[in-house]
Amino acid sequence: MDARHQRLRVRSATALMFSTVLFAAPASAGSQAIPNDLTGALQQVSGVRMHQMVGELSASAFRGRQSGTDQDLQSARYVADQFRALGLREGGDTDLPSTTSPNRFAMTVPVPVTRITEAPHLVVSTDTGTLSAQHGTDFLSILDSPAVKVTAPLVFVGYGISDPAGGLDEYAGIEVRNRIVMFLRGKPDRYPMPVSQAEKERLARERGAVAYLTVTGPVIGAYEARRGPTGKPIGAYGQTTEDLRLPGGWISTALGENILAAQGRSLRDSQNLLNNELRPQSFATAAQATLTWESLHETGVLYNVLGLIPGRDGPDENTIVIGAHRDHLGQQGSLMFPGADDNASGTAVLLEVARVLTGLGITPKRSLLFISFSGEEQGLIGSRLYVRRATRPLDKTTVMINIDHAGVGNGRLTVGVTGVSMDVAREAGRLAQLEDKLDVFGFFPGGDHVPFKEAGVPTITVVTSGPHRDIHQATDTADKVQPAILETVARYALAAVWLLAQPPVSPTQTGIEARPPAEQPAAR
Repeated sequence: MDARHQRLRVRSATALMFSTVLFAAPASAGSQAIPNDLTGALQQVSGVRMHQMVGELSASAFRGRQSGTDQDLQSARYVADQFRALGLREGGDTDLPSTTSPNRFAMTVPVPVTRITEAPHLVVSTDTGTLSAQHGTDFLSILDSPAVKVTAPLVFVGYGISDPAGGLDEYAGIEVRNRIVMFLRGKPDRYPMPVSQAEKERLARERGAVAYLTVTGPVIGAYEARRGPTGKPIGAYGQTTEDLRLPGGWISTALGENILAAQGRSLRDSQNLLNNELRPQSFATAAQATLTWESLHETGVLYNVLGLIPGRDGPDENTIVIGAHRDHLGQQGSLMFPGADDNASGTAVLLEVARVLTGLGITPKRSLLFISFSGEEQGLIGSRLYVRRATRPLDKTTVMINIDHAGVGNGRLTVGVTGVSMDVAREAGRLAQLEDKLDVFGFFPGGDHVPFKEAGVPTITVVTSGPHRDIHQATDTADKVQPAILETVARYALAAVWLLAQPPVSPTQTGIEARPPAEQPAAR
């Protein structure tokens, strides 16, 4: 972490020590009446209106809202137009190109844009026959992959990890030069170190592989099981630098099992042995794979959109950030990724909370900054941009509330907090009359809240619980999104903003922890 962020941590910790009473949750919360004005605000939340917005944002006109494309700009205008209509102040630092008049709702940065320009092909030839994979169902090309036209032997390398000092080297004694490697998503349960997709791609490239295939294994963890895995390939970015990229694809669990079964091996057994014993299962298959697709690489402009409700504290005082990413995966080959649940749903909730609050005609104590981020799918580019160029002081940013995956599930909410008492998160649930639908945890490792946490800003992350089976699929469409679930998320987000933006009823219980977030336990 750079020195600037270290200074921000120190300033944030000091500020929080002097402001804990402002974050107090009411004592004996269950006995406290819900304010009439909040009750009226909650009644204004409309799942039907949000569902309509999800339908508009995930329609073909926006072509999946890929960061850096014309559709990213169009979706930014969609949000800015609504901010303007609601009377929000311009909260950005850059003019947003507009069909009406320029405005400073934007924050921009150049961003790499990669598009698969024609339907990719994957064919696997084994001793028992030829498997022609269907794009979208059996495999998806990695979205920032280079163009490729290659036929090469296929080598299975387990999880694709090389760490001799850590007791697991899946490349030891295996020749992968001029071959295509196939590896499992994630890491073995007993392997303690984090490992990213980008790291696996780098290792394969350094060892001379010409391409790679990632597969979600049939053995899944408890968290993945709760999210409802389907075994389908996942649309994703490799997130390596352009000069280090290796052509790659994501294949379905079924295709991975068929490839190993043709060699007399079991993908499930191999994964279990790796998980339980850290025993490498790498081997050279008798199969060959052919990968073919074209990709277009260019530079575009990413657009964050920022709208402000000024508070009574003034422009240099405390601010609450409410954020949701707007971008998705765009149009790739013949497939459009609508991104209805991910994250047109969160964008609709963001706009609905802004609509309800502006409609009340009440000036909150703390300012409210609504941010529609882009670039989340490519590594949190938009939220990291804001943290670098924050238009409100980070050391006086009370909390960042992040809303993601807000449209489907089992009707419950999963809330993750850092630097914020779990009691505050639960009190927001009580105020929203959702206390029986709330599961509160500690830090969530992914999402636009992460750069804020790293900069010392407390965070609350809201996602819907239960299966999200169409995540990063071309089937993530508006008809799968449930208005009632949107309404639940919006009610919770509105109550959380209300709780933290207004003076507390009874300052007897600390809600913000005084130590810097870097020292917070990652409780789950």
